[in-house]
Amino acid sequence: MKIATFNINNINRRLPNLLVWMRAAKPDVVALQELKASDGEFPAAAIEKAGYGAVWRGQKTWNGVAILARNAEPVLTRDRLPGKPDDHEARYIEAAVRGIIVTSIYLPNGNPQPGPKFDYKLDWFARLKRHAKTFIKQDLPVVLAGDYNVAPTEIDIYPTRSWDKDALIQPKSRAAFASLVEQGWCDAIRELHPDKRLYTFWDYKRNRWPRDAGLRLDHLLLSPALVSRLAKAGVDKSIRGEDGASDHAPAWVVLKPL
Repeated sequence: MKIATFNINNINRRLPNLLVWMRAAKPDVVALQELKASDGEFPAAAIEKAGYGAVWRGQKTWNGVAILARNAEPVLTRDRLPGKPDDHEARYIEAAVRGIIVTSIYLPNGNPQPGPKFDYKLDWFARLKRHAKTFIKQDLPVVLAGDYNVAPTEIDIYPTRSWDKDALIQPKSRAAFASLVEQGWCDAIRELHPDKRLYTFWDYKRNRWPRDAGLRLDHLLLSPALVSRLAKAGVDKSIRGEDGASDHAPAWVVLKPL
């Protein structure tokens, strides 16, 4: 079972890129972020024609998350992160697919920091941690997939000082990610590639893609119930170099059958 996460950065604008990648990579489940489309603008017909069922929560202009399943209909279990009823940003969705719960997470960027946006990021992280703990307690098979907007360690960002003040690499951001993982989650890519510089995001500015000046912001965390099934993990880096590409590339895991 191949599960991927992909910040598509406007699903309608990047739809051709998405469909080409899905035909080639054949992921069984895809968690999408930054749809940048309202619910009614989601390209459900094109996704269905490609052989995927879908659940989504859109938001006009920004945010938006979805889960796609190949030759299956994802069973929606939650379309928002609990803990703050007045938070209406479309940043979280989860669904059951073939016996596994998969999330699509679009964690707040947090810039500029310090300030209210960074406070919101840390509060959102705390809410995610509380919710994630319920999965651990119940020993459920879960993949927390998404764009976390955190490069967890120095190996997850190209050698530079230019991002030192950015929310993506602040000590508090990294500590929040580490605290989540310490509940018992397995960072699948880092588990299988402990020392490799694998990036998932290259900013459009300053020639960062040609220079491979990237960051690893997109993660797939496996619950303890799934760790023994982890077979492969990686990043489809070449997708970032296609015409009209998102500034992210898909990250993915392959799970062995039970």
